Amino acid sequence: MNTGGSGSTQPKWDSVKRYKLTKMLNELGSISGHGTELVTVYVPPRRPIFDVIAQLRNESGTASNIKSDLTRTHVQDALSRTIEHLKLFKETPENGLVIFCGAIPSGKGFGTEKIELYPVLPPKPVQIQLYRCDDHFWIDHLRDMMKDDKVIGIIAIDTQEAGLGILTGDRWVVVDTMTSGVAGKHRQGGQSARRFERLRDNELNEYYHRVGDHAQKVFIDQFNVRGLIVGGPGPTKENFLREEYLDYRLQNNVITTLDTSYSGDEGIREIIDKVNDQGVMT
Repeated sequence: MNTGGSGSTQPKWDSVKRYKLTKMLNELGSISGHGTELVTVYVPPRRPIFDVIAQLRNESGTASNIKSDLTRTHVQDALSRTIEHLKLFKETPENGLVIFCGAIPSGKGFGTEKIELYPVLPPKPVQIQLYRCDDHFWIDHLRDMMKDDKVIGIIAIDTQEAGLGILTGDRWVVVDTMTSGVAGKHRQGGQSARRFERLRDNELNEYYHRVGDHAQKVFIDQFNVRGLIVGGPGPTKENFLREEYLDYRLQNNVITTLDTSYSGDEGIREIIDKVNDQGVMT
């Protein structure tokens, strides 16, 4: 990983921890319970742990009124597991605490569920006090917490190479670079030229897909960027965007495109200079 700019060392929450938590939230977001059996608890920093435990014990008593035997058992088991986890804390963590717990289906149909618990020490202070028992986990508050309004993704691309970078305030880093392996354009005519162009188009298509896949991993799974700047020489950047090789969450958040003389890591440096000179982010 090449670094540059002013103080380009990224905080730990911008790398491994951020990636792991984002991945977990994506997994939790895909879970759907067979009933209102999935428990979500958000604990703000100043709320005493014993107060949360008392609330959940009260909720467990209320859950005894649930008509379905299986749903009632699952809810009470999830609450019991959550309470036991809370007892591990002498005091509320500095940023608060978030717990997801519930009967997770391990197969099709009722009776395949297993109680799973997912505790989270969040990257920022929890701003809400929340208890929910639903058919899904309430992850939006934590997902919003993961967003950093200052984090911008950068792609510098042409038909030969692409660079992916991150801009955070006055800090920037080149996260990844890749080459296309695509040959230059054929200068002769005839059938061989047409065949060559078809092969070249296929190679470009594969290359663009590869860039799009890398962009998703870096800009969504790892850094969860607010927006994206795409630059590079010639029309490649426009072709890349027009054919929608990017995940829609990135495609819909392209801030601007910039003409540059270079692609790859040098292109990222050039984009950073243009952003600073032109005030693109202001």
